[in-house]
Amino acid sequence: MQLLVLVLNKTEKMDDILKELLNVGIRGATIVESTGMARALDDLDLPIFGSLRMVIDEKKDSSRTVFIAVQDSLVDEARKTIDSVVGGLAHPDTGVLFGLPINFFDGKLP
Repeated sequence: MQLLVLVLNKTEKMDDILKELLNVGIRGATIVESTGMARALDDLDLPIFGSLRMVIDEKKDSSRTVFIAVQDSLVDEARKTIDSVVGGLAHPDTGVLFGLPINFFDGKLP
């Protein structure tokens, strides 16, 4: 079992991601509003981070961090699904996705 962590900058894709994950058999996720370090430092108006302003979308105030506990058998499908919905995580300002092993899980998966 793994915990997939998606930090989504393209927040307008959140509903589509959840619908598509449901379609591949993933029925649970926890969504938290979040702010990245670059955005937080930009808000502090520090001169050393002036070049960050050129790569930050000023219209976006926050991102969403999504925690998804999935069986190992669904990890690849979840990754493909998320990548497809956002139009490719390799593109700038879409988001990042990583997985962590879950050593134990108490409770019931949805």
